Amino acid sequence: MRLMTYNIKYDNKKDTINNWNDRKESLISLIRHYQPSFIGTQEALHHQVIYIDNSLSNFSYIGVGRDDGKQKGEFTSIHYDSTKFKVLDRNTFWLSKTPEKVSVGWDASMERICTYGLFENLKTKERLYVFNTHFDHRGIKARAKSAKLIHKKIREVNKSDLPVVLMGDLNLRPEEKPIQFLKNKMQDGKDISMQPFYGPEGTFNGFNWNMKLDRRIDYIFVQKFKVKAYIHIDDRMDNNKHISDHLPVLIVVERE
Repeated sequence: MRLMTYNIKYDNKKDTINNWNDRKESLISLIRHYQPSFIGTQEALHHQVIYIDNSLSNFSYIGVGRDDGKQKGEFTSIHYDSTKFKVLDRNTFWLSKTPEKVSVGWDASMERICTYGLFENLKTKERLYVFNTHFDHRGIKARAKSAKLIHKKIREVNKSDLPVVLMGDLNLRPEEKPIQFLKNKMQDGKDISMQPFYGPEGTFNGFNWNMKLDRRIDYIFVQKFKVKAYIHIDDRMDNNKHISDHLPVLIVVERE
């Protein structure tokens, strides 16, 4: 099973050089090529979520906008292959002291959310949880608290001790404490990959095609999965421009 996390960069109408309309077809081509069963996106606005959903035949999605719990603001949607999986449960919570309602947490600069789903393999009937999130880029306390909140939520909902995947843009480097916390509670897919890790070390490129890609801030953590491969994908458009200001991360897993 393949899963991908991808910060696709929100559709900023002021961004003329790296406009969404110039990038979106390449993004879909990349996803189709690597054929993930699940794609967790960050920063997608509602119309971007719908574009991805409409462009990927046999896919559906779960998720809501962070600004109102409906369609307003950025999503942390999970797109999934509905010919292989069905959703048994879904939810979105806010990374704050009041996760059940629209809110800004701790020292965060804005609302931040985590979307998760309980999925069942239509063929094997095996189940798994997929969590997708986007941590704040400024709030130091918020990032630390967000990691602990998500781990707490995983423990609360996963009463049957099912396999879990947690993915997202965490805006943290590997050596920082919240990442170390998650590494202690789950497994960093990159650390346990059976095949050698492939791709540049970093995942953030800032749309700078000359940048040294050494800043890793996007992750996929797993629980009760073997990781066959872990890849940072540096595929670009024909003009050598990046498709987004983040690289997608692809993981290939199988149940333990």
